[in-house]
Amino acid sequence: MNYLVPAALVIGTVVFMEWFAAWSHKHIMHGWGWRWHKSHHEPHDHALEKNDLYAVIFAVISVAMFYIGNWYWPLWWIAVGVSVYGALYFFMHDGLVHQRWPFRYIPRKGYLKRVYQAHRLHHAVEGRDGCVSFGFVYAKPADTLVKELQENKLKLSPQPPMEEKKRDVRA
Repeated sequence: MNYLVPAALVIGTVVFMEWFAAWSHKHIMHGWGWRWHKSHHEPHDHALEKNDLYAVIFAVISVAMFYIGNWYWPLWWIAVGVSVYGALYFFMHDGLVHQRWPFRYIPRKGYLKRVYQAHRLHHAVEGRDGCVSFGFVYAKPADTLVKELQENKLKLSPQPPMEEKKRDVRA
């Protein structure tokens, strides 16, 4: 079998999954799915949170794709890509950023520091509105995200009432 097509399917799926994860994080988890995701934005002292149900859903979808992929080979390789992304997500998000592993490591430079800072800035906002950086593997530079946070804060702050324009009564 030519391995270029399977490799392209896996790599393409990983790239797509980062886009899809960022989109679903912003529009589903910080939207109508906030009831589950809220547990991730609140302090707690237990190993699991309701937000982990999202990972279970994606795992079930991936397993189903592997199963169906037995009859349609491209889907099997797409399932590999989804699984690779899931492993990257677990390492980057649960492990690196939220320290859900038995040792502590805080990156001091480079790509890992950028991802770490971006997700910490995502959690800098109380509640679901005004957050930045919804991806898990790609992250904008921290200074860009700080500017976005400041802009979001201005957008969300109550605006003073506008003065009524004085009408020219001579007209």
